[in-house]
Formats: sequence, C-alpha cells, structure tokens
Amino acid sequence: MFEKGENKMWIILGGIAAIILGLLGLIKWWLLFLKALAALVPFILLMGGIFAIIIGISSVKERAEEKREEAAEQSTESDKS
Repeated sequence: MFEKGENKMWIILGGIAAIILGLLGLIKWWLLFLKALAALVPFILLMGGIFAIIIGISSVKERAEEKREEAAEQSTESDKS
C-alpha cells in the first residue's frame, strides 16, 4: 500500500500533528497543567526519597557482607599459617 519512503513521511507528519496538538492543549489548559505539575512534585519527591532509602539500605548491607567475607578470608588465611 505504502512505499517505505511514504511510511516514514506519515510518521513525521504524525509527530508534527502531535506536537501542534500538544502545544495547543498546553496553551488552552495551562493553569490545569500547572496544577497537575504542582500535584506531581510532592509525589515524585516522596517516591525519590523512598528509592534513596532502599538503595542506601541495600548499599549498607552489601558493605557489611563484604566486610564479613573479608574477615572470613583473613581468618582462614591465619588458620593456614
């Protein structure tokens, strides 16, 4: 139905149409967009904080495990000598 070149052109035209509609929507509903953005900021901060805590706990556990392994290796080395 479409040649390869025509298919790419439709994708480009669709992208242009989406940009135009998006800009018109932002202009028309700018205040609603700002309210939604303001509502998302605390949620994003909350989720970022939770992820940071999880990553931090995981990192501390990994470090503790590494220290245990090093201590076990040192004790086996001292037992051999």
